[in-house]
Amino acid sequence: MEWGALCRPRGCRRLFTPVIFAAAVSAPLACAQDGRSSPREPGPVFSDSGPDAELYGAASGYPVGTRGTTTQLDKLVGVYSHFGEIYPSRAVGRATAPWQFKRAPEPSITYSFGAERLSIADYLKRNPVTGLLIARDDTILYEHYQYSRTDHDRLLSQSMAKTLVAMLVGVAVSEGRIKSIDDLVSTYVPGLAGTEYGNTSIRALLNMSSGVEFSEVYDGHDDIARLGRALFVDEPKDPAAIVAQFNTRTAPQGTRWHYASVETEILGLVLRSATATPLADYLRDRIWDAIGAEADASWAIDGSGQEIAFCCFNAILRDYARLARLLANNGAWEGRQLIPRQWLLDATTVRPGDGHLAPGVATSYFGYGYQVWLLPGERRRFALLGIRGQVILVDPASKLVMVHTAVHQKPSEPGGLREPLALWFAVLQQLGQ
Repeated sequence: MEWGALCRPRGCRRLFTPVIFAAAVSAPLACAQDGRSSPREPGPVFSDSGPDAELYGAASGYPVGTRGTTTQLDKLVGVYSHFGEIYPSRAVGRATAPWQFKRAPEPSITYSFGAERLSIADYLKRNPVTGLLIARDDTILYEHYQYSRTDHDRLLSQSMAKTLVAMLVGVAVSEGRIKSIDDLVSTYVPGLAGTEYGNTSIRALLNMSSGVEFSEVYDGHDDIARLGRALFVDEPKDPAAIVAQFNTRTAPQGTRWHYASVETEILGLVLRSATATPLADYLRDRIWDAIGAEADASWAIDGSGQEIAFCCFNAILRDYARLARLLANNGAWEGRQLIPRQWLLDATTVRPGDGHLAPGVATSYFGYGYQVWLLPGERRRFALLGIRGQVILVDPASKLVMVHTAVHQKPSEPGGLREPLALWFAVLQQLGQ
């Protein structure tokens, strides 16, 4: 694991503001193995190759490797589709009654990037994508896999898992297990009493605005590296004691946004205490089963058996799409409200007076809600992001979602989200009207 770069998509700070790109749709075609185009029935498309496939270990069948080799380039494809087998994890069982997407003929979308006009097929040729899925509400429009990955592989979320934690907090509030997000953390985690994080509100953690110092500069010696090693590598220890070491406040809570993965980890401790249930089980009982997940998922755990709340949830692409559909429908699924609607609206909207969370202020492009990234513009749109190219984009107005898993060579890089956003805005222009 990249203990110095587990979560934050650093490229978000230097993104351009995308314009709406034109797109074109033609009759569905699929590339046959000989490279010729031929009509096909709607369904997932698989490829054994992908950009720089040899560098990613194609000749060796994209090996998984071991814990000590998880950052090696030729192991990334294997690691990012077998993470829950490399590290101890708790299962999130599939639904008792799986729900099925409909299928529609595959659109051929074009987008503009720089001076080039490109197709969605070009996008896959240019980007190390393991899976790309586009859906509109209950219908899958596009589902492609590369590097011999399939619709049965559980793909690593990295920090997309943070949004899952925030949604579970909303469920716990609705059940009265958490009385108020303005409660202090120490109300639920006594082990943090007397610390700066213990004296921080749950709301401030949701917004990553605690004011407590936590460094994520990705040099291998920063706080995220220390946290990762303590949870994944060192001898088992009480996670509350691990996070208590970060104990210097540099700003009043609720006044400054600062990305800090430890704050999601603490939210996980709050949830475990408030619900008396492991996060993976709470997720399955409140959300995963209800959205009809078709496959088992998993969530990595530390030496104490606590889920690593800030990352490391693993699921198949279509189940991520089911989650995205739930978010696009403001927490409702087939007439049943799984996440309180107002919670989801609050989670994806900046409150008056919280200007430090606004797009263009929190970062030069994105804003920040409850553990979720907010896109600029009048329409409410948001994203789940994780290092090396993990992205879920949601447009509630059109019910369009895009799920994107990848194995970028660097954990994060300036401008790394520009091309996925260019594709996304083309999708919205063509299919979201």
